[in-house]
Amino acid sequence: MNHTDDSGKHLHRVLIIGAGFAGLSAAQALAHSPVEITLVDRRNFHLFQPLLYQVATAGLNPSDIAWPIRSILRRQKNVQVILGEVSGVSPNEHTVSLGDGRLLSYDWLILATGSTHTYFGHDDWSSVAGGLKRIDDATLLRRRILLAFERAESATNPVDQKRLLTFFVIGGGPTGVELAGALAELSRKTLASDFRSIHPDQTRIILVEGGPRLLPTFSEDLSAFAATELARMGVEIWLKSTVSSCTADGIVASGARHEAGTILWAAGVAASPAARWIGASADRAGRVLVDSNLRVQGVSDIFAVGDTAAVMQDGKPVPGIAPAAKQQGRYVANAIDSLVRDGTLPRTFHYRHYGNLATIGRHSAVIDFGRLHLKGWLAWWIWGLAHIYFLIGTRNRLLVAMQWFFSYLTYGRGARLIVGSDTQPVAPSTGDQA
Repeated sequence: MNHTDDSGKHLHRVLIIGAGFAGLSAAQALAHSPVEITLVDRRNFHLFQPLLYQVATAGLNPSDIAWPIRSILRRQKNVQVILGEVSGVSPNEHTVSLGDGRLLSYDWLILATGSTHTYFGHDDWSSVAGGLKRIDDATLLRRRILLAFERAESATNPVDQKRLLTFFVIGGGPTGVELAGALAELSRKTLASDFRSIHPDQTRIILVEGGPRLLPTFSEDLSAFAATELARMGVEIWLKSTVSSCTADGIVASGARHEAGTILWAAGVAASPAARWIGASADRAGRVLVDSNLRVQGVSDIFAVGDTAAVMQDGKPVPGIAPAAKQQGRYVANAIDSLVRDGTLPRTFHYRHYGNLATIGRHSAVIDFGRLHLKGWLAWWIWGLAHIYFLIGTRNRLLVAMQWFFSYLTYGRGARLIVGSDTQPVAPSTGDQA
C-alpha cells in the first residue's frame, strides 16, 4: 500500500489486530479518514459469536454466522486485510511481528484480539470439556453431541446408554443457559423420533452453576424465570455446585462423582496474550488496563478494545458483549481520526448499555433493560430482532439472518452433520457393543 495520498501527504498507518466486533467496527469507522489501515486476523472471516451455540447444537451451519473479511471490506479502499497470526509487538519500534516472519509497522495500533475460554488453572480439562469461542469449538461440540446419540443407539448395555445420554453444561451464564435450552430442544423435539433403540427425549441435561442463581448479571426475577423455563424443558439445574474434576466419563461436582457422555464448558473467559506482547498491566483475566480514552496505560499510540481491554465505567467493568465491543471500536476510530486531523482527543469513552439479552428456548427469552424487564414470548422476538438488526450490521446480511431465524422458529435443524475428527478420549464401555 502507498503511504501517501493523491497530494503526496503522508498517511498515518493504523494497524488493527483482530477482526471481531471491535476491530471490524474500528476499521469501518475509519473509512473516510486520511489513514492507511492494515487489518490482521488469523482467520479469514468475521464470526458472529452470539450464535455459536446454535452451530454447536446443529441449528445453524458455520457459514450462516461467518462472513469473509475481504468481502465485508471490499469497497473500503483504505484498508488492506492480511491473514496471519501475531507473535509479538515491539512498542518502541512501532512494529508487529507475525508468525511467518513478516514485520508490520504502525503509527497507531489497535489491539482487538478477543478472548478464549478459561478452565481456572485446569487446562487439562480442555480435551474433555469443550468450550465455545470459535467455529472450530462449535463444530467439535456438534460432533461430540451427535456422536453421543449415535453411540447410545449402538450400545447394548443400559448403563452405557444412560451415561452417553447424560450431558453436563458447566456455567450458568447466558452461554450455558442457551446451550442447555438448545440441547433440550434438540433431544426432545428434533431427534425425538429419529432413533429406534434409544429415546432421545429422555436425555438428561444438567446445568451446573457455582453461584446461587443462573444469569448472575441479570435481575433476580429474570434469573428465576430462566430457571423455571429450563426446568419445564427438562433441564436439571445444580446451583452452588463447584466442579473439581472433568474426565472422559464424567465430572466431580461438590465432592460427588457423576457419569456423563458429554461435557460442555461455559464457565469463564480469559483474554488473549495481548498484554504480554506489549508488557502492559493487566487484570486477573489478562485484559489490558486502559485509560478513559481506551489507550493502553502509559502508551499513547496503542489502543485496546473489546474483550482485550479492561474498561471501567462508574466503578464497574464494561461488559464483554458485542454492543460494547462495537462502541469501543467506533470510539477508537473517532479518536484516531481526531488525532490525525488536529492532534486532539474526543471526550472520554462512555458506554451506552442497551440491556442484557439471553434466549432460553423457542419462544422464551429474558431481557434486562435496567428498570424494564421482559420475559417469555415478547422477549424472544426482541432477542431475535436485536441479533438481526443491531448486531450483524454488515451489508446484505438481513436475508441470511432471516433464514436462520425462520429455521429456529420452525424447529428445523438441518445442520446435523458429523464431520471432522476428535482426540477426546472415549470412556470405556461396560458391556458388549452391537
